[in-house]
Amino acid sequence: MASMSPETPSSCDCFVSVPPASAIPAVIFAKNSDRPRDEVQEVVFVPAGTHAPGSRLQCTYIEVEQVPKTHAVILSRPSWLWGAEMGANEHGVCIGNEAVWTKEAVGAGEALLGMDLLRLALERGSTAQEAMLVITSLLERYGQGGSCREDPAPFCYHNTFLLADRTEAWVLETAGRLWAAQRIQAGVRNLSNQLSIGTDISAEHPELRNHAQAQGWWDGQGPFDFAGVFSLAQQPVRMEAAKARFRAGRELLQQQQGDITVEAMMNILRDKDSGICMDSGGFRTTASMVSILPSDPGRPSVHFLTATPDPSRSVFKPFIFGEGVAQAPQVLSPTFGARDPARTLPRFQTQVDRRHALYRGHQAALGLMEAEQQERGRQLWQKQRDLEREGLEVLGALLTAGKEAPPPQPLGSLFQAFVERESQAYA
Repeated sequence: MASMSPETPSSCDCFVSVPPASAIPAVIFAKNSDRPRDEVQEVVFVPAGTHAPGSRLQCTYIEVEQVPKTHAVILSRPSWLWGAEMGANEHGVCIGNEAVWTKEAVGAGEALLGMDLLRLALERGSTAQEAMLVITSLLERYGQGGSCREDPAPFCYHNTFLLADRTEAWVLETAGRLWAAQRIQAGVRNLSNQLSIGTDISAEHPELRNHAQAQGWWDGQGPFDFAGVFSLAQQPVRMEAAKARFRAGRELLQQQQGDITVEAMMNILRDKDSGICMDSGGFRTTASMVSILPSDPGRPSVHFLTATPDPSRSVFKPFIFGEGVAQAPQVLSPTFGARDPARTLPRFQTQVDRRHALYRGHQAALGLMEAEQQERGRQLWQKQRDLEREGLEVLGALLTAGKEAPPPQPLGSLFQAFVERESQAYA
């Protein structure tokens, strides 16, 4: 069994608000990706594609069968791997994943990472439920496994997922190849590195209960509580700490039920007191995302991504699938081909500089902003807030303007424009 590194910090937080919890008729999704402190996260646009019959697809560690058609996606991902920590597709499906450890052993072999499953689901699912079924079918066939960080010491875990679309959300929690899912059709929900589905199970692996009974984890008599049955009796230290973060996140959501906005979700992701915006033990929030998915299919979904660490000192920039959409080069990391230490065996024996242009500029600005006595740092922080406010104003105009009104610029070029302006502010 691969080391699950229970003392190693590993924390992410996912949130969703489904009407009537949202302030407007829209599902609002959010995630902080907490990863090794120096890991670079890039934002990658992948257009829709058609693929020849029998095509194979190389993921981070293994190949899988390709499907005939894949959807366009926007991904926020650690730049060394194929999958993603969070993202969205052209149909308004959003997914975030989290690390968990359960009574099911974490295997040592390389298989699909949870981040690979997330990207595959976005490329293949046109609704949250379809995407959830993509994950469960791939999990059944290929399993999940492999090291989840760029380091010679393996760091492996299983995954939970929060999936959302314009009408609902799903929580999918896994233990090896087994899984349980919960449908969220109203209200709020959050995840923080622990199993959280109890008896309210909307769908499950057909052998889930039989397996639990065969292992002696459930007597087959009382109500079946997935988290209660599959959670470790002795939790790793970090999972115990995640309980406080989970409760804090739930309280922050519940306090604002009925009034939750994109700004409210951004503020939750920036909350340092709760640990949701974190920087400790060699890990920190390396990228963040907030998406608004209007119930009216005539309104565009808008996805705000940082592409930089620490959301309290980053800019949430709007991305929309539409005319003019293309890869923003400033948030794309350099590539190393066959020499990449993630590809050569044994893996991760050397390190390379994966910083993209915006990350480099943000690093310099972050140093100034953290030295709050410096006037230049305060000015940069204010520029960030002003730029973000402009993005929120664009969102407000899109949600309230008549559908016949032409946008001020091609919607697909918005993200690129905001990235360029942020880069100029740091220059």
